[in-house]
Amino acid sequence: QVQLVESGGGLVQPGGSLRLSCAASGSIFSINVMGWYRQAPGKQRELVAVMSNYGPANYADAVKGRFSISRTNARNTVYLQMNSLKPEDTGVYYCNLKMNARDYWGQGTQVTVST
Repeated sequence: QVQLVESGGGLVQPGGSLRLSCAASGSIFSINVMGWYRQAPGKQRELVAVMSNYGPANYADAVKGRFSISRTNARNTVYLQMNSLKPEDTGVYYCNLKMNARDYWGQGTQVTVST
């Protein structure tokens, strides 16, 4: 059974930074994609950034130049460094693992950007 455990959310002022972490455990195949999605109140869940273990990262246009995704394949862990945060970045951030044509999700972590 695959489990994803997220950490690192919280409240931050505009212009601040946060770092999210997600650790995957269980039967993890060597070829997979890990990343982050977010869902703001009243909106659909959207892609933030994803990264395979063999290729480059992909980012949503709204976060390019501000967010950076990285991962440690040996530990099946993915990180999201979020800089220059804006109020519109507020939402629940979900860790995602795509593997063997299936999606696995974490429980979500709240990120609030506000004064």
